[in-house]
Amino acid sequence: MFLNTLTPKFYVALTGTSSLISGLILIFEWWYFRKYGTSFIEQVSVSHLRPLLGGVDSSSPTNPNTSNGEADSNRYTWVTGREPLTYYDMNLSAQDHQTFFTCDSDHLRPADAIMQKAWRERNPQARISAAHEALDCATAYILLAEEEATTIMEAERLFKQALKAGEGCYRRSQQLQHHGTQYEAQHRRDTNVLVYIKRRLAMCSRKLGRTREAVKMMRDLMKEFPLLSMFNIHENLLESLLELQNYADVQAVLAKYDGEGLGFHETCYISLPKSATICYTAALLKARAVSDKFSPEAASRRGLSTAEMNAVEAIHRAVEFNPHVPKYLLEMKSLILPPEHILKRGDSEAIAYAFFHLQHWKRVEGALNLLHCTWEGTFRMIPYPLEKGHLFYPYPICTETADRELLPMFHEVSVYPKKELPFFILFTAGLCSFTAMLALLTHQFPELMGVFAKAFLSTLFAPLNFIMEKVESILPSSLWHQLTRI
Repeated sequence: MFLNTLTPKFYVALTGTSSLISGLILIFEWWYFRKYGTSFIEQVSVSHLRPLLGGVDSSSPTNPNTSNGEADSNRYTWVTGREPLTYYDMNLSAQDHQTFFTCDSDHLRPADAIMQKAWRERNPQARISAAHEALDCATAYILLAEEEATTIMEAERLFKQALKAGEGCYRRSQQLQHHGTQYEAQHRRDTNVLVYIKRRLAMCSRKLGRTREAVKMMRDLMKEFPLLSMFNIHENLLESLLELQNYADVQAVLAKYDGEGLGFHETCYISLPKSATICYTAALLKARAVSDKFSPEAASRRGLSTAEMNAVEAIHRAVEFNPHVPKYLLEMKSLILPPEHILKRGDSEAIAYAFFHLQHWKRVEGALNLLHCTWEGTFRMIPYPLEKGHLFYPYPICTETADRELLPMFHEVSVYPKKELPFFILFTAGLCSFTAMLALLTHQFPELMGVFAKAFLSTLFAPLNFIMEKVESILPSSLWHQLTRI
């Protein structure tokens, strides 16, 4: 009887009002998303309703990682049958060798002339054979240590022989460097060779477990050649200090190479040299101060403390610089052997960082849990990262293309997370459109839409009417009368 008394005007008013309300909700949701980068309804649901309905699941996803930090590219190929390095990556290495280890005057010394040809040779066996013919040259031992040695101990032995030859060349060229441009080029080449050898010896010590010795070698090298930053020795030093759990020295190194919190003007701050190692190590140190006692449920009730806020801001800063790292640290993506060259802020840098630093995050209790709970908040701070940045320049669009050249085909390259419209914006948009269409049809065809509405409601309530009839047939009429009165 109630359905029969409804007039077409009621349906017009109902659908029109529904369309107006859903339209207002859509406008508010869109404004809130444009300003804050998230859905208001979603934020209220997560912040207030979800804890009441059972809390937050803080467990980090796990995905066993089979990568071994001690493996080199040759062993990887022997074990897996896959080539870990791409042609583009190896070609860049060949160019680096020719840039750092050769100069225009190499033809004056027979051994240097042989090595100049060896670095340009494509055939590995031909390069090794040429190196054996020039064993009085430091770069010959470098080539043998990099390409012929099958163990780290054997590579260390060859690098020590390279160091002996390289120091002699460096001392001689140092005395003659001011005698002309030719001698200056030789001294620059000999300096590059000596720094490269000492850095590789330090890395051999690190891999053989002599970490304190490696730290001393790196510190001495940085003091001796403070202007040579192209080898990123400070990042190797950070990793070794983390292995020793010498967090005070790690903080001292970060204070020198990281501008966070030093009060720089924004334009100066944004141009400082950054890397994933620097940003995420700074985040790890701040997370270490609070992660062992951090609880997302407690934080949602009482709010974040100052130390927790600093840790979260450091994580957001690191994620803004390189958004690909968290999925590798949380083992949501499997690791592969890092390439020889990495692209800052790209997937290749994320792989290299996580490959060597995942163990340090695991060692700090609760650090990965804190990262898991907070890293996605970065994308709410920067709704349009490709157009504008917060602490850094906007994320480069060309990064994905370059990473596809550096990383092997069997690896799925990580791309910058696309900022999709929240579900509630799409839902309210659909609801608004649907109710507006119903209001228009009801206004144009009131009689027909009234018939459709009555048929739809009758169908909708048919199961309920069927159940009510069954209940009336089963229960005594006197009992049913008492229940209806209640």
